[in-house]
Amino acid sequence: MTATADGPSDDKLTEQAQAALAAVHSGTMVEAGAERVADGVHAEPLLDADKAYRFQLVCVGSGSVQVVFKPVSAGQKATVPCDGAVAQQRLTVSEPLRIDVDSGKGATGMIAWQIDTV
Repeated sequence: MTATADGPSDDKLTEQAQAALAAVHSGTMVEAGAERVADGVHAEPLLDADKAYRFQLVCVGSGSVQVVFKPVSAGQKATVPCDGAVAQQRLTVSEPLRIDVDSGKGATGMIAWQIDTV
């Protein structure tokens, strides 16, 4: 995809988001991905119950995204602005995990996320 009058291309935004994650990376990566804000993230990573994990997410573009974990005890629900800053939180898993990241009204751009062992 190429840049348009609306702003940078998806490829350029993905590159920016992944660079932001790489700058804060620590531990061993377990799972990662990148998606358009409009598509959101809907992941069911296979994580071990006896380990600690760090979830990192960055949104580059405009607006914000909402992050929800199921079960809710795994992590805190959060609103993350699409300003290129990396949001992080510790995950504790005792049963299968689902992560949903959905766009706020009018949000655009790219989301990159990663789960690392702690």
